[in-house]
Amino acid sequence: MSKPCILLIEDDADVALAARMLLRKLGDCVHLPHPDQLDAWLARQAPDVVLLDMNYTPGAVSGAEGLAVLARLRALPAPPPVIVLTAYADVPLAVAALKQGAQDFVTKPWDNDKLCQTVAGALARTGGADAAAAAPALLGESAAMDRLRAMIASVAPTEANVLILGENGVGKELVAHAVHQASRRAGGPFQSVDMGALPESTFDSELFGHRKGAFTDARSDRSGRFQSAAGGTLFLDEIGNLPLAGQAKLLTALERRQITPLGADKPEPLDVRVLSATNLDEAMLHDPQCFRRDLLFRLNTIVLRVPPLRERRDDIPLLARHYLAHYAAQYGKPALPLATAAAAALAEHDWPGNVRALRHACERAVILSRGDEYRAADFDLGPAALPPAAALPLDAPLKLDERERAAIRQALDSSAGNVSHAARLLGLSRAALYRRMEKHGL
Repeated sequence: MSKPCILLIEDDADVALAARMLLRKLGDCVHLPHPDQLDAWLARQAPDVVLLDMNYTPGAVSGAEGLAVLARLRALPAPPPVIVLTAYADVPLAVAALKQGAQDFVTKPWDNDKLCQTVAGALARTGGADAAAAAPALLGESAAMDRLRAMIASVAPTEANVLILGENGVGKELVAHAVHQASRRAGGPFQSVDMGALPESTFDSELFGHRKGAFTDARSDRSGRFQSAAGGTLFLDEIGNLPLAGQAKLLTALERRQITPLGADKPEPLDVRVLSATNLDEAMLHDPQCFRRDLLFRLNTIVLRVPPLRERRDDIPLLARHYLAHYAAQYGKPALPLATAAAAALAEHDWPGNVRALRHACERAVILSRGDEYRAADFDLGPAALPPAAALPLDAPLKLDERERAAIRQALDSSAGNVSHAARLLGLSRAALYRRMEKHGL
C-alpha cells in the first residue's frame, strides 16, 4: 500500500527541509516553495494532507495569501485536510483559518512531537494514515514498565474512561495508543486532540463540529473531534490545561453521551471511548480552582501512572540503543555500538525531559558523532553541576554573557555554521539565535 502524500507549501527552504526530514516517517512529504505552483501540481496528484504557510511575500504578515490558498483548496471537489503554519503569537490568524475550514494549526517554531501528532491525526481522519496508525511499542524491561503493561492489558478490553498521568516526555500518548490497540475499538479511529491548544473561540466547533451557516465563514458542514472518533477512541491530551469554561462543556457532553454541533437542531449520540492525559500534579487536579471534580470523576475511572525515566534507569540503555538505531537508519548513518561508559552515563543522568529528551539526545549523537562508537560526549549531557552558591567567593563573577557566547560558538562549530541546526541544539528558534549572534558579534 502506498504511503500517504503530505503536501508542504512553505517558502523558507530551511523550514521545509526540517519538516520533510521529520515527517518522512509518516508519508511522502512533497515541498512546493510557492502556491503559484499548486494548480500544476494538483493536476498530477491529490494530497492526503496539506501543510500551509500563511505568508509568501517578503515582509507580509497578514496571512491573506495563505487564506486565499486555503479557499482554493477548500473549493476542490475532494478538499484535503489543511494544517496551517502560523507565527507563535498569531492566534487570531489561526482562528480565522479554522473558521474558513482549516483542520488544525501549528505554530512556528514547532514542537516536533506536536507537528507529528497533528499530521498523524489529519491522516487518520482521511484514512491515509497507514504509516501513522501503528504506534511504537512501549519499550522497557523494568518492573515499573511491566506493571504498567499489566494494567493496560486489564483495562484496555473494557469501556472505562482512563486518565493517564505523568511528567512531560514520559510517553503518555504511547500509553493511550497501547490502550486503544488492545481494546475492542482497535479497528476504529484513534483521534488525539491537544486540549490546551484549542482556542476558546473555536472550542465548540473543534470538538462538536458545526453546520453550514452556523457562524460567519462556516461555508460547509464540519465534523468535530467527537464525530471523527466515532467507533474508536478520543484522546484528550493536556486535559489539565483546559479552562474551566471548556471543562463545563466537556462534562455536559460526557454526562449526556451526546453532543449538538453548532447550528444543529438535534443532538447526536456519542460512540467513543475517552482517554485523557495530563502532566499536572494530582493535588492540583483535586483543586476545584484548577479542575472540576465532577469532570475528574468522569475521566478517572481508571488512572494509569507513567513512570519517569529516573524511576526506571535500567531501561535507559535499551531505549538509547533503540533510538540510536532508528536515527542512524533515518539519516543514512552507519550503525555504531554504544560505549559501556556512555551507557552508564546515560543511565545516571536524571533526564528531566524524560524519554523525549533522551530521544533528542540520541538524534544529536547520531548526527554529530565522529568516532567508531557512541561516547558520552556525543549526547551533550551538560556540564558538571556548579558548586552551591554558598561555596563560591562573594566576588566571583558568573560571567553569564561569556558562557552564553561560548555555548553559541560551540553549537555553531558543531553544526559547521548551519544556523538552523545550531538553533536546534541550543533549543532556540532561528530568530532568537540570530539576535544572540548579533549581540555577541558572531
